[in-house]
Amino acid sequence: MEDLDALRRAAVSASLCASPGSENELWDVYDADGNKTGRVHRRAEPLRPGDRHLCVHVWVQNAAGEFLITRRSARKSMAGLWECTGGCVVAGEDSLTAALREVREETGLRLDPERAELLLCWEGEFFLCDVYRFRQDVSTGEISLQPGETDGAMLADAAAIRALAAAGKFVDLPYLERVLGRPER
Repeated sequence: MEDLDALRRAAVSASLCASPGSENELWDVYDADGNKTGRVHRRAEPLRPGDRHLCVHVWVQNAAGEFLITRRSARKSMAGLWECTGGCVVAGEDSLTAALREVREETGLRLDPERAELLLCWEGEFFLCDVYRFRQDVSTGEISLQPGETDGAMLADAAAIRALAAAGKFVDLPYLERVLGRPER
C-alpha cells in the first residue's frame, strides 16, 4: 500500500508541471542528492520511489522590485492560480537552459542568461527545483502567452503577491518569502 501511495504522489508531482501534449517528454533521473543516475524517464509515467526529476522556477524582477507572474490556464491543474514561470528540465538540458526556455515558451520573453541568479534548490519527494531570479526589466506589453499554459500576466510587488497567496490565489510555495524578502513593517 505504501508503494502505491508513493506512485500516486509521483503521478501528481508529474502532473503539476505538465503541459498539454507533453506526456512523451523525457527527463533525466536524479537521485536524492541531485546526481544524475544515467537513466531517462518518460513524463507520463510515475517516478519510482527515490527518483527525482529536475524542474525550474523563474522569478523575473524589474528595477522597481516588481515580479512577473503568470496565471495558470484553465487546462492545467491548479487552474487560475498565479505563479512564477517554471517547468520541467528535459533530458540533456541544464537548469539554466530550461529556465530560459520556459520563460520564452510561456511568455515569449528572452532573458539575459548573465542576469540569472540561482537562489535556492527546493526539494520535494519526487523533484528537485532550481529557483532562479533574473533582474531584468520587462513589460507586460512584450508578453505573448502560451495557449493552454498561461492565460494572464502581470507585474506585482511583494505585497501584492503576499495578498494573492493569503487569498489562496497563488500557487503554494514554501520558499516564497525567501524570494520576496522581508515584509515591510
